[in-house]
Amino acid sequence: MSITRVEVIPLRIKREEAYLGLLPKGADHEAYFLRPPYRALYSAYFETAFVKVTTADGVVGWGEALAPVAPEVVQQIIEQLLAPALIGRDPLDGNVLWNVMYDLMRERGYYGGFMLDAISACDVALWDLRGKILGQPVYRLLGGACRERIPCYVSGLPRPTKEERVGLALEFVDRGFKAFKLAAGHGVRADIESIAALREALGDEATLLLDAHWVYTLDDSVRLGQALADMDVGFFEAPINPEDIESHAQLAQAVAVPIAIGETERTRYQFRPWLMQKAADILQPDVGRAGISEVIKIGLMAEAFNVKMAPHLSVGLGICIAATIHTAAAIPNLFLLEYQPPVFEIANQLLATPLTCAAGFYEIPADPGLGVAVDERRLRELQA
Repeated sequence: MSITRVEVIPLRIKREEAYLGLLPKGADHEAYFLRPPYRALYSAYFETAFVKVTTADGVVGWGEALAPVAPEVVQQIIEQLLAPALIGRDPLDGNVLWNVMYDLMRERGYYGGFMLDAISACDVALWDLRGKILGQPVYRLLGGACRERIPCYVSGLPRPTKEERVGLALEFVDRGFKAFKLAAGHGVRADIESIAALREALGDEATLLLDAHWVYTLDDSVRLGQALADMDVGFFEAPINPEDIESHAQLAQAVAVPIAIGETERTRYQFRPWLMQKAADILQPDVGRAGISEVIKIGLMAEAFNVKMAPHLSVGLGICIAATIHTAAAIPNLFLLEYQPPVFEIANQLLATPLTCAAGFYEIPADPGLGVAVDERRLRELQA
């Protein structure tokens, strides 16, 4: 059995609200925009890139890259660089194929960013393909499920005031959810007040988390981290510029709240110095940026350092979510998995077999491969 075709379908779907709430007034819906205080580009659309890998026997595997901006870049990398390296190869040679793809541009310094996003999409498709060929769900091929369901947290709480964020969290409490992450980074005092309001309203039993989106200095991170520890916050995510491992290490030693990082990193090589320098207590690789194969290796490496995993799960639209659920099922040292309700709703519209997340848990798809069927007609309609 050999791979005969690799296709890429970039998507761009109109949206009004996502992780950070309503789009800013005046945002150009045909371009990307900034959303201060955050420095990254954002799109007025849900953007992603699906990959379809087909074998000579007609078996199809689906993958997806986390591509929130410029999904056409991932498309070009796959079509021009990765597809020629995969066609004619045996899809069961998973580890071999990952290394073949990684080595194509390794010596030129492309061992992160868009290149790894593209490799990750292909890696996910190959796992889906192997599961279908062997008649097994991916989590079983990864060594089995360490848990029957995947515990998750509601991510973002995209409302403009702390009172509205509390109201939104209480709506999810009524639906059985008990863990919440605040999209913060609006100043030390404002972030403390927002978390305090949530703690007062939700009580001591709720798990509260904070994502600072890399906006703080070390000094401000220490101040905020000490306050978060006093309020029993489960983790403090992305406090300082992601390049600054040393400051994260100093922060981790200065505060009791666990420091969580990882959405910017793609490989075990990039995560290794974080573990060696004790700069993170929880790792957050994203399957849409690192792939199933590499996230499993990162998880095994983290386990040796007694560090937990809380995979990042951003704007992946269906396949990425399913792949992350299977990966999370197989990781012994899992903490929690991210759940973004607006994204999840859009993602299920692209699947013929919807995913389920209820009362604080994802259900693990049980069918062969990733266990979900893509609505390909719908994908083609939305193709960028």
